Amino acid sequence: MSDHPSTWISASELTTLYARKVLSPVDLIDAMVERASRLQPSLNAFVLIDGDGARAAAKDSEARWLKGQPLSALDGVPTTIKDTTPVKGWPTRYGSHATDETAAGENAPIVDRFQAAGLILLGKTTTPEFGWKALTDSPLQGTTRNPWNLKHSPGGSSGGASALTAAGINPFNHGNDGGGSIRIPAAHTGLVGLKPSYGRIAQYPADAPFADVISQGVLARSVLDTALALNTTAGPDPRDWRSLPADRRDYTVGLDDGVRGWRIGLSLDFGHVKADAEVRELVAEAARHFEALGAHVEDVGPLIEPLQNSFEPLWIGSFATRLRQIPTQLHGKLDPGFRAAAEKGLAITLADYARSYEAKSKLARDLALWHRKYDLLLAPVTPTAAPPVETLYNSDAFPRWTKGAPYTLPCNLTGQPAASMPAGLTKAGLPVGIQLIGPPRADHLVLRAMRAYEGSCGWTWPQQRVVETLTAL
Repeated sequence: MSDHPSTWISASELTTLYARKVLSPVDLIDAMVERASRLQPSLNAFVLIDGDGARAAAKDSEARWLKGQPLSALDGVPTTIKDTTPVKGWPTRYGSHATDETAAGENAPIVDRFQAAGLILLGKTTTPEFGWKALTDSPLQGTTRNPWNLKHSPGGSSGGASALTAAGINPFNHGNDGGGSIRIPAAHTGLVGLKPSYGRIAQYPADAPFADVISQGVLARSVLDTALALNTTAGPDPRDWRSLPADRRDYTVGLDDGVRGWRIGLSLDFGHVKADAEVRELVAEAARHFEALGAHVEDVGPLIEPLQNSFEPLWIGSFATRLRQIPTQLHGKLDPGFRAAAEKGLAITLADYARSYEAKSKLARDLALWHRKYDLLLAPVTPTAAPPVETLYNSDAFPRWTKGAPYTLPCNLTGQPAASMPAGLTKAGLPVGIQLIGPPRADHLVLRAMRAYEGSCGWTWPQQRVVETLTAL
């Protein structure tokens, strides 16, 4: 299998090569389309590949670079869009037979931002049905696989994006995160995954179930690329009344200022969750890295109460809202796990929902007050490494509240920024992530901590293990 070196180049390096006329966006897209087509049968990470559209956009980008007039610092960088997100002219299928091939009439805000900056859309990526779980398989698209080990899941719900990024297809790929859906797949595939502050990147449609907990973002192989992507995508949109006001901040400025003198709270049992021993040790080792960088790290214990009793009504109640929108004759074609959770949610009352919202407000207040003393919270991303692809989500063997998304969901409920960074590998050779959680709306501080850790942990791409796995296909 061709493993063209250019497919592993970071976004920041790509545009430097474009500016020097050492590499053309057209040549890069040809290499990306070839690699995507070769790996798709094994990874099953694409819903669609638009090779012709990508090549046309690459020619336009090439012309701009030849004139010295790029649209942005990311002009000509290829990416993809998760198939929960509208792209004008493409269908939005959500991994479900309950949708159809009707093309979207307009872009989501993040797609508009990408295209205005000259990024090239290579296609759409897989998601579990309606993004409902932290694994990526769906009735419509089948099972997406992890490039580190094809017998394992890349996580979810942005699993198509994580599989592609980890396999050297695009420097970063779009994802979104309503309960961990950027951070979990990033952890399972050895990537950098920032969930920005809620509202930092406008979203649309903004009235969908879970709209008040979802953040848009990317899954990348470097912190600098993540910061550049946030520069490109951050900002309000009139279609999203919750989006934060415009902020002229350049997220690459101050990125290398380090964490010396910071107070960092370490919570291996965040929310009274018990991670596997290997995960705990890798997160503890990350804490030692931060101490070596000059931070003061303190074990702060579980910090918050278990989430299930307070927040299950929000989760299954929102699924029930989606279920009510689907014709009854199509219910038999739904993911059985999604259908079971949604049908259980039909019994949720308005009083149940109101109590969950009250608990959500209290959790946000408590963690904001905690951050008055601490600059950063360090915790695991997931209790385990990537599970096998046949894992049944929210089953007795893999319950959502103790195995699926227990460490990541709190930051969706509070809206504060949080990121996954690679912590190392298990003995079985599967990646593990650490979670870096910042104060409300302090995305720049989370990025700064990410960058400091990235420089100290010795994790570099491409990882030989992934290259060997994919070369053997």
